[in-house]
Amino acid sequence: MSIKPVLRMGDPRLLEVARKVKKFGTPELNDLIQDMHDTMEALNGAGLAAPQIGISLQVVIFGVRRNPRYPDAEEVPYTVLINPEVAPLTQEMEQDWEGCLSVPGMRGMVPRFARVRYQGMDQYGGSIKRDVDGFHARVVQHECDHLEGILYPMRIRDFRTFGFTDVLFPDQAPMDE
Repeated sequence: MSIKPVLRMGDPRLLEVARKVKKFGTPELNDLIQDMHDTMEALNGAGLAAPQIGISLQVVIFGVRRNPRYPDAEEVPYTVLINPEVAPLTQEMEQDWEGCLSVPGMRGMVPRFARVRYQGMDQYGGSIKRDVDGFHARVVQHECDHLEGILYPMRIRDFRTFGFTDVLFPDQAPMDE
């Protein structure tokens, strides 16, 4: 399909609560998911939510193999998740660096639940339910936050750990955000 422009922090559409998907397996939904996939791949993203490309629907995609933006991250299976629900499996929190295609060129230390269960539907209406931890748990929480109008800087507790990627990590190769 096509690579879409990603909305950037400051665009009010990123702060809206997304609507639930009511029909699965439609050409329109399949086209949206393909556009999201093409956009995420072109920008080396770990995930993407439909609101980030201006579509206010509860659709997220994520998946990581080898990714120059996250060189040390474990693999996360490619997933299309629609109308998701995320619940913590522990109260333990982990802090780690996050970035976002909607907040280009920046990183911040974000607390997230260490283990979560997520469930929802795939693009054809099939059920998905997984218990995950580590980077997988972080990615799904980050992407599902977009559906609630939450960007990762809103979760940062100490703004001394928020800044431009090239300043925070001067020894790393430049990253296309």
